[in-house]
Amino acid sequence: MATAHIESNKEDIAKVVLMPGDPLRAKYIADKYLQNVKQVNKVRNIFAYTGTYKGRTITVFSSGMGNPSMGIYSYELFKFYDVDYIIRIGTAGAYTKELKLMDLLVVTNCYSESAYAKELYGGQSSIATASSLVVQTIKETAYAQEQVLKYGRVHCADAFYNENIDIQKLAEEYGCQAVEMETFALFNNAKLLNKNAGCILTVSNSLITKEETTSEQREKGLDDMITLALESGIRLL
Repeated sequence: MATAHIESNKEDIAKVVLMPGDPLRAKYIADKYLQNVKQVNKVRNIFAYTGTYKGRTITVFSSGMGNPSMGIYSYELFKFYDVDYIIRIGTAGAYTKELKLMDLLVVTNCYSESAYAKELYGGQSSIATASSLVVQTIKETAYAQEQVLKYGRVHCADAFYNENIDIQKLAEEYGCQAVEMETFALFNNAKLLNKNAGCILTVSNSLITKEETTSEQREKGLDDMITLALESGIRLL
C-alpha cells in the first residue's frame, strides 16, 4: 500500500518508529546504527529506513519541520501502517538557565498555541501529553545505561521566527523549559488514534545565554539521544 505522502509497503514499516525531523539525520542513524537496512521512503525527500538494531526491527522516519509536517507523517504511520510507537528525537532551544547545551530532555507534555488539535478532531486543550508507557520506558532505559535525563514541558511553536514571544512568561507561567516545533501534533495524533508517542530532545541552543551548537553538531553529534531512543525502542517491542 501507499499513501499520498509515503510510498512504503505496509510490511516495510516496523511497529516502533524513531522520528528525527531532518532527513539527513535519519540517514545518519540508519547508516551508523542499523543492520540489513532498506530505504522505504524518499517521497518529497522525506527519507525513511527500516533495519535491525540488536536483532529487532526498527524504522527511522524523518518528519520534516513543524506541526503540519509531523502531523501528516505520524498520522499516516499510526493510521495506515499500524505503527504502535513513535519516539520523536530532535533538538530544542532552552528557555531556562538550568538547561545546558547537549542536555537530554524527555518531554512529558507540551504547551502550544497551535490550532492543530482543534482542526484534527475538535480538541480544545493547549496541552498535549506524552504516553506514560513511552516516558517510563525511556526512564528505565536511561537508568540502565547510567544516562542523566531531564524531564518536563516544552513549548511547541508554529513560528520559528517569533518576534512577539515572551520567554519569561512561557517559562514561569506555563512551565515551558524549552521550545521545539513538532510534539503537539505527534501527541495529539497518538491520543486520537489510541497509539503511543514520546519525545527525547537534545538542547541545541539557549535563548537565555545565546549559546548554540553548529548544524554539523546537530546532525551528527546527537549520539547519546539516538542510542537512548534505539534502546528504548527495542524495549517496547
